[in-house]
Amino acid sequence: MKVVFGGAFDPPHNGHVALVRAAKEHLGVERLLVLVSADPGHKRVATPAAVRLELARAAFPDDDVELDAHPRTVDLLRAHAEWVDPVFVVGADEFAEFLSWKEPGEILRLARLAVAARPGYPRELLEDVLERLAAPERVHFFELAEPQASRVLRARPEPREMPPAVAAIVERDGLYGQSPGYTEDA
Repeated sequence: MKVVFGGAFDPPHNGHVALVRAAKEHLGVERLLVLVSADPGHKRVATPAAVRLELARAAFPDDDVELDAHPRTVDLLRAHAEWVDPVFVVGADEFAEFLSWKEPGEILRLARLAVAARPGYPRELLEDVLERLAAPERVHFFELAEPQASRVLRARPEPREMPPAVAAIVERDGLYGQSPGYTEDA
């Protein structure tokens, strides 16, 4: 089974790591494919794709991490016809916006969705999207138990919000407005 988790990863944070951990447990897989969007069609990024790829490889050392040249999920899925019924992992926030994605019906024809819902996330938002889909049976939910999975990073992320290997690269390279030697106490 091909399991894919994509994003901008600008930077990858503890919430991403918790989501991947929970998805692997829920889906019963040891590795998944983490795709770093080279040019995300849905958001602006602060760092170049090569840097975000390095950060994602540091965040997900036990998984396959690659650069994705497709700005939209449906284009990625069409380009990989060899993937037989892949599972695309998304967070609840992303799923709540799923109907605004490019060709959501086609995405569900080409892949199943595994949606991570954190405790306290308004289930009615997810149910509303689910009810409006032509193929709701292609969507499966799983719970996130870790509270950091709900963290939203600020423009200047703090080291504690990132996996240690990512925080080390951010500090080393002075990324996201942080100067070398930055600490939370500074």
